[in-house]
Amino acid sequence: MKRPNPFNADSSWTNQPQTSSDQAIGVSHLGVNYRQVQALTDVNAVINSGRLTGIIGPNGAGKSTLIKAMLGLIPILRGRVFYDGKPLMEQRDRIAYVPQRSLIDWTYPATVWDVVMMGRAKKTGWFRRYSTVSRQIASDALARVGMSDYRHRKIGDLSGGQQQRVFLARSLAQQAEIFCFDEPFVGIDQKTEAVLFEIFHELAEAGNIVIVVNHDLGESITHFDDLILLNRELIACGGRQQVLRSENMYRAYQGQVQFFSDRAA
Repeated sequence: MKRPNPFNADSSWTNQPQTSSDQAIGVSHLGVNYRQVQALTDVNAVINSGRLTGIIGPNGAGKSTLIKAMLGLIPILRGRVFYDGKPLMEQRDRIAYVPQRSLIDWTYPATVWDVVMMGRAKKTGWFRRYSTVSRQIASDALARVGMSDYRHRKIGDLSGGQQQRVFLARSLAQQAEIFCFDEPFVGIDQKTEAVLFEIFHELAEAGNIVIVVNHDLGESITHFDDLILLNRELIACGGRQQVLRSENMYRAYQGQVQFFSDRAA
């Protein structure tokens, strides 16, 4: 049964996901080599809809590698990733992906509006004019992230937090079922972090799959429902309290880990 959409029912961009509460991404024996180095080995995980899932681990643990391999953006050495009975990489029209900000060319001469409208390209079709509906969806997405007044600004002229909000708006405009964000909290302000988490939770509560690569073990970790803990192999996967056990963290980080929040575990 579909979950009700928590957004305003009159908003044209809001997504009514086709996923049901029991649908999930299944990662089975996933292995990835990067430049002849074993980046991930034998990763098995289940990522459930209706939950905000974080991928955590130390630097070089393979967090970004995992999300890219799942989406078919880098070659897989072995293993499978399935969703709704089919390979996930064959269903990119159901996925919204926001890469790390460091991988984006901020000198590209695009406005905020241009970037958000890119989220409508697949549904519109290449070389076709955007419909009035698509333009309204993009406008609503910009409004949701509080960036309507910046629509004519060059994307490279914005702050890090503003840029991240624009790319979040682009993902919302895609009306996807699976949302993947690679380290979205790097170089942003607290206000933007709060906006991002608010929308991530709304997307999850609407029955979507929401995956976030996160390097911070401070207060932000309490926002996640489920976690995938990596260090080139799967250390633990499941609910936050289950994953954040001292033995798991010691194994992943090779030592004692201090949380900035007593509520983290």
